[in-house]
Amino acid sequence: GARVVWKEEPSYFFKLSAYTDKLLDLYKKQPGFIRPESRYNEVLSFVKGGLNDLSVSRTTLKWGIPVPDDDDHVMYVWLDALTNYITGVGYPDVGCPNYSAYWPASMHVIGKDITRFHTVYWPAFLMSAGLPLPECVFAHGFINVEGQKMSKSLGNVLSPHDLIHDFGVDQTRYILMREVSHGQDGNFSRDHAIERINSDLANGLGNLAQRTLSMIYKNCDGALPQADLQKDDKALISLARDELIDTCRKNFDDLDMHKALKEIARVSSQADSYIDAQAPWKLKNDDPQRMQTVLYTLAETIRCLAICILPFTPQGAHKILDQLSVDSQERDFKHLNSSCELQAGTRIDKPTGVFPRIQDSEAA
Repeated sequence: GARVVWKEEPSYFFKLSAYTDKLLDLYKKQPGFIRPESRYNEVLSFVKGGLNDLSVSRTTLKWGIPVPDDDDHVMYVWLDALTNYITGVGYPDVGCPNYSAYWPASMHVIGKDITRFHTVYWPAFLMSAGLPLPECVFAHGFINVEGQKMSKSLGNVLSPHDLIHDFGVDQTRYILMREVSHGQDGNFSRDHAIERINSDLANGLGNLAQRTLSMIYKNCDGALPQADLQKDDKALISLARDELIDTCRKNFDDLDMHKALKEIARVSSQADSYIDAQAPWKLKNDDPQRMQTVLYTLAETIRCLAICILPFTPQGAHKILDQLSVDSQERDFKHLNSSCELQAGTRIDKPTGVFPRIQDSEAA
């Protein structure tokens, strides 16, 4: 609503026009430099239209980083801010350990509204300085609330502190990565969030671990049981230990975190179907040896599920692995193999719930 005033002032310019072809060549030779594809197409179209030289300083402002050898000019804040990516790891001391370890960045994650600064201006600056470029710039989307963009005037702003208070840290991490396709805008609905958290975590993996470990503790003298694996048992373990991690790795490489979590939930559901079909509570009297095999199969499946979901829900996953007595040094993806499988006879403590159900209330 303020009156627009035309102003003129001297300015230093970066010769961005000289980098049109260089940037287009970069995008052509390295199409994965800008992700997702929608942002790539957007930037490509902008640069193909031709680039003008870029004003990088002002004289009417006195606060800011002075232009070298000219105290009348200060740099635009956004320009100086970009250099923090390299000065933060030690530049211009290119021989320091942090710089050599962290630059160039393999994955530079930004918000979609500043894509142009990081995929046009920043690469041109680095080219000009003769410095290596990030391998990939990934522009993430925004999180909307109940289908609307967050706005103070609408009063629908999500507070991370409130989410953590109401849901928990793990649950907040889970719902944001499960429901938002990385690179696209996502929608947050409180009712749906509670339904998803309860379904996937409380009633899903959490309940699977609780009921399995409780049966082992009660019926196997508090130790992981012996197993004589049959076809169905091997199939479930292979699904959780071999197939799941391969799928997760591919999804992680593509930054499709929501797809990885969907697969983890699917395998957890398969384990639920397995336990219902095998009915170890009946086998306790009918075939105790078979009961032990079923419970071991479930325990090993849960170990694999916990390791796969650990990047998303670290607190809960570590608690599950603790209850399985898995060594703290054997919880990486590389340990999802038969050589690191659970050992019969390993003692376990009485299990406790990991992912409690969320009961919603108006007060929350």
